[in-house]
Amino acid sequence: MAEPLKERINEASVGVLADGLAAVRPSFEHAAFVRDALDGLAGLELKARVRWVAGALERRLALPFPEAGAVLRECAEKARFDMWSGWPVTEYVGTHGTAHLAEAMETIAVITPYATGEFAVRPLLERHREEALEVMLGWASSPDEHLRRLASEGTRARLPWGARVGWLMEPGPTLPILDALRDDPSEYVRRSVANHVNDLAKEHPEFAVGLLARWRGEGGSHVEAVLRHALRGLLRAGDTGALALVGAVPGNGTVERLEIAEPEVPVGGRLRFTVALSAGEPGPLVLKYVLRRDGSRRTFHLGNRRAVAAGERFTVAKSHSYRPVTTRREPPGPRVLEVVVNGEVRASASFKVVNQIGVGESW
Repeated sequence: MAEPLKERINEASVGVLADGLAAVRPSFEHAAFVRDALDGLAGLELKARVRWVAGALERRLALPFPEAGAVLRECAEKARFDMWSGWPVTEYVGTHGTAHLAEAMETIAVITPYATGEFAVRPLLERHREEALEVMLGWASSPDEHLRRLASEGTRARLPWGARVGWLMEPGPTLPILDALRDDPSEYVRRSVANHVNDLAKEHPEFAVGLLARWRGEGGSHVEAVLRHALRGLLRAGDTGALALVGAVPGNGTVERLEIAEPEVPVGGRLRFTVALSAGEPGPLVLKYVLRRDGSRRTFHLGNRRAVAAGERFTVAKSHSYRPVTTRREPPGPRVLEVVVNGEVRASASFKVVNQIGVGESW
């Protein structure tokens, strides 16, 4: 089993940070900082650990922010942070540097090649909307791919784990950054751009579809890959504009047969099913499947056929896990499987999820 991410914030990561600070500032209380940072760390989850170490940094560095920022910038280059030693530093900057935009953004820019500053920029964007956005637009032309990615990732409307910034939910303010990076040579950057547009599409689907259509018209080496990744949420939802953009005609595609291997699926087991399809006319087929129960409807990817000939037949086999996970517990009971082709439900079948022997009814 993989080590939980929270365990990466540990004695070793704290030691890297402490060594770097002591190298830059000989008066820094190395042992006291390590003791403060580790005392109480074990019982905390990931983000709480980051904040805990950042708090110890604030107490032991004990400098007003402009001076602290200069120390941290020099420290980043000497200590060569990684994500786990550097994340508490960016947390500190985002918390204590908001009154000093220029120094805070400069510090984040220096640390970002080692540890992303996407969370740290959020309070700066909240407090200094236009000024911070202008700095990040400048980052979009940096020779460093990490800083270019930060320009897109840090301004995402729905950044995972990131604090919400209300005005980033609006379509338009981040458009200059997206335009600058949409055909970036780095896939790392382009995926962030696509994720950024996917975020906007959840609130403003017409804006997202129109933006992607414009990018396609303007061309570029990577436009189709960015478009497909950016449209994934809208395609899952069966948005007609998104389907049209990928050439998937609503109504095209027929499910000739839908077979479920077993009518009952035990908790911890797998739903196995086979779908036989045919195309009515040439063009892409976007295939999804939906699992429904009372109070829940979840959509999953089944496959894409980008060049289907009229009358072509093919079969897709799928296996869906019902293994319990900590973030979702599926109760036993009736289910409906739906097959969605180009945004329309084309077939459905019923089955049940049942308890295994020894599995409590709480499942």
